[in-house]
Amino acid sequence: MSVSGTPLTAAPLKRPQLLLPVHGGPDGGPAIAHDFSTNANPLGPPPALWQAVLAADRRRYPDPSYRALRERLGAAHDLPPARVLPASGGAEAIRRLSLAALLQGSREVWVPNPGFGDYALAAQALGLAVRPYADSDALIYGLREPALVWICEPCNPSGASLSREELQRIARAAARCGAVLAVDRAYEPLRLQGRAAELPPGCWQLHCPNKALGLTGVRAAYLLAPAEDAWWARLLSLAPSWVLAAEGEALLQHWHHSSTLEWLDCSRRQLRDWSAALQQQLARLGWTQQPSVTPFWLARPPGGLPMDLRSRGIKLREAASLGRPGWWRIAAQPPDSQQALLQALQAKAKDLA
Repeated sequence: MSVSGTPLTAAPLKRPQLLLPVHGGPDGGPAIAHDFSTNANPLGPPPALWQAVLAADRRRYPDPSYRALRERLGAAHDLPPARVLPASGGAEAIRRLSLAALLQGSREVWVPNPGFGDYALAAQALGLAVRPYADSDALIYGLREPALVWICEPCNPSGASLSREELQRIARAAARCGAVLAVDRAYEPLRLQGRAAELPPGCWQLHCPNKALGLTGVRAAYLLAPAEDAWWARLLSLAPSWVLAAEGEALLQHWHHSSTLEWLDCSRRQLRDWSAALQQQLARLGWTQQPSVTPFWLARPPGGLPMDLRSRGIKLREAASLGRPGWWRIAAQPPDSQQALLQALQAKAKDLA
């Protein structure tokens, strides 16, 4: 077939550019014996909670409304059960809240830089404009229209934390332009220094306990809605059926149990010691390190990393995809893993001497 004598040919299809997330943990390479790349608590899981997960009844569907779970979590947070929205992990909650933002009329998403890459990836997948911000002032002075604003408190990958005054200023700036705040609190249970600042009213909250419990393979999280409003209704409507499997429901049911809270308190004490020990050793080797309130932090080696770390079963998290090229996110690990890392770094230092 032709028009004006010109043959018609099909235009070649362009393959869309795929934006793939980068994560710590397993990567398809050699087995990892000493994993400094993940924020998961290396001391987990707590025994009683782990037994509850193993005993979860996988033969039957969970209650699709998760009524008992929502009542338990609501009581722990002093909220009505209706305002608790279970999610199959933090990544699913981020995607769902981003889609709700689009459907509610937002056209941009503000994300911390450095910060978890899934905030931006979820926005980009929906065609939303991504606005990175380096600090609270950049966010406050940049907000001009309705948007979804992500705050990670404490922040991944830096371990930095905002003050109550900063959070209040951000909330006032968001209120002026109709922006919605979403606070990712995945790392609050791993806070090793100071106390959490009180969040201003009106924030969405995302809780992902599996990192603090050392159970990242169990996908379970929940959102706390600030009100039963249009956004809340939209999030409910976007949830897939049976968003949590049986083991995820069991994990969240035991998240606020006294035995879990006691175990977390003990693990934080151990993680403080391991973090301090590793930071001291890296400082002796000339690493630049940023302050952090968590057992992970950003660090930069003086002359690059040994290329054979992965072949030795050691993995660190390169922070370029998190917004900090040239830096690495380091997470506290047990003494044997620290020794393996330090031996590899010292061998490189001798080679360069």
